[in-house]
Amino acid sequence: LPASDDSPRGLSVHDFDARVSALTHASCAFMQQLGVWPLVPAGRICPFQTMQVWDARGSARINFQAADIGEKQLGNIVENSVLAAALRQRLQAQSAVQLHHGSAVAAATCEPSGATVELESGRTLEAKLLVAADGANSPLRQRMDMPVRGWDYLQDAIVCTVKTASDHQHTAWQVFTDDGPLAFLPLTNTQANAANAGSLCSIVWSQSRERAQLLMNMDDAEFARALTLAFEGRLGEVEEVSRRFSFPLTQQHAIDYVQNSFALIADAAHSLHPLAGQGLNLGIADAKSLSGRIFDAIEAGCPVNDMKYLKRYQRERKTDNLAMLAAVEGFHRLYQRDLPLTLRWLRNEGMR
Repeated sequence: LPASDDSPRGLSVHDFDARVSALTHASCAFMQQLGVWPLVPAGRICPFQTMQVWDARGSARINFQAADIGEKQLGNIVENSVLAAALRQRLQAQSAVQLHHGSAVAAATCEPSGATVELESGRTLEAKLLVAADGANSPLRQRMDMPVRGWDYLQDAIVCTVKTASDHQHTAWQVFTDDGPLAFLPLTNTQANAANAGSLCSIVWSQSRERAQLLMNMDDAEFARALTLAFEGRLGEVEEVSRRFSFPLTQQHAIDYVQNSFALIADAAHSLHPLAGQGLNLGIADAKSLSGRIFDAIEAGCPVNDMKYLKRYQRERKTDNLAMLAAVEGFHRLYQRDLPLTLRWLRNEGMR
């Protein structure tokens, strides 16, 4: 992180993590409950009060205002690495927690009595419950032979930080183009009194694999022009871009979240298209639910790997996660290039 997060000096697109998340009120409240939120530097939290979504191929548009639901803001944009650093700092302060860095899992077994993990360092760990939060390609999920259902969108998402000519207005912007959605997320709080604070955004641009590769191969000036054009210049010219990263877009969902002494949470259990920006929020909700069921087991005098309580976690989260995955998939299909004209008209009318 920069040496001072709230200093009046100018900020550069190169000062920020390319991956960010839009945290809901519920996610922020849970982070506050854990004592993590106060450890996130204020200058790296950007509240947004408005969300504007529109269709580049029609007249459809939606404008969400925090005031419409009686709130001061719709959520907060935070860099993934900044939130991870705060979580790590909080964990390091817990005397009952042991952190093992830089040593991958070499083997893992889970039985009704508990779990055993062997690290590549040669160390063996034992616990009543093993929780996998190791990403969409979860090696632990694969070791446990837990199947998933899903598909490849045949798209890549390009992410980077940009500087625009105009202020982001503490608004999250998203346009649906012929090739996929493009989001501009406000990255810095204009009240932080830093030069350029209101002109920095994080972008997520979903494109076909072929088109994404062309965009990744452009020089910065060419990419900035293409980005300005796709975004219809809503924030003026894109003046500066950071290093770009891309990753494939898939949707998948584990058939089961739990088995003997083992549980999946977050992307290890489910992953979805980033157009709704809900991936991390779903993962945080998983963690909150699972921890709640663990406390229930302890209060009932049961072991933390009691399947009755693990199954409760699965039932709770599967319902919400499947509903969100279905909604995102429906929205994605609604904005596909080959949508029939009649359905496109109905979509545009519905978003007026």
